[in-house]
Amino acid sequence: MALPEENMTQPDDFAILPVVDALCREAEPVLAGHYRMVLPSRQRVIAIVEDVRSLFFPGYFGTQDLRGDTIRFHVGATLDRVRVALDEEIRRAVAFAEKHDFDACQHCAVAAAEASRKFISRLPAVRRLLGGDVEAAFEGDPALRTRDEAIFAYPGLFAVTNQRIAHELHVLGVPLIPRIITEHAHTMTGIDIHPGARIGERFFIDHGTGVVIGETTVIGNGVRLYQGVTLGAKSFPLDGEGKPIKGIDRHPIVEDDVVVYSGATILGRIVIGRGSSIGGNVWLTHAVPPGSKVTQEAPVERGERAALPSR
Repeated sequence: MALPEENMTQPDDFAILPVVDALCREAEPVLAGHYRMVLPSRQRVIAIVEDVRSLFFPGYFGTQDLRGDTIRFHVGATLDRVRVALDEEIRRAVAFAEKHDFDACQHCAVAAAEASRKFISRLPAVRRLLGGDVEAAFEGDPALRTRDEAIFAYPGLFAVTNQRIAHELHVLGVPLIPRIITEHAHTMTGIDIHPGARIGERFFIDHGTGVVIGETTVIGNGVRLYQGVTLGAKSFPLDGEGKPIKGIDRHPIVEDDVVVYSGATILGRIVIGRGSSIGGNVWLTHAVPPGSKVTQEAPVERGERAALPSR
């Protein structure tokens, strides 16, 4: 029950300034070297991704009522909005990452414009990849009645769409924004795919929750993963100061037409040969040749079975 206003009092001895000072001191390492705090907006980046999703699947996302004679207007207007918004967010990300003056730095503006235009020029190729992903879902899941269900509702396709968008920006060297995009999908679906992972055609993640795909993973064509699969690193080499060495290849290479069933964990820079099948809950840290079938050892029952209580 809310208290009457006349009974609500403000403590006279509450000092807010020490808390302000303490919080500002904690933020100093982040702000160090920045003339002005300018960062990309997570909300605007997500909005850009949703616009791009509507370009890939017009009518499914964004504007719903489209006809053959109006789709070009929708695509053109949306694409121009993406270009303008992406220019701004990339410029902010570059200025922050490189500690440049956002207002005065011409380099940041030019770099952002170049990256956004290269990204936009790649969108038709990314859309073709996603078309193959939809086909892989339809062919690989007997519960899927139509391709529309995969586009509308499948978390695997949502996460892979975000990753394919983020990967293009990652390859262009755009800071911060690719991780915002993939981690948004991670939050929404439970599927964690690093933007640096290289993923081939016709990729399908069935069910999806708990899938983890590391930064330097390479996935071939026609690969299918089930829920709970990890394509991770076996160890983290350290430098002379005991810190992880960045940028080295440490995740698996999964060749074409491999199926990895639920709960399997594949670690290290190992090759899973073409056409292999990795069974559920397998822990794998060594390479396997093409056509392999890797399964858990059959369960062994030990000891006498306990007698059932009599009724």
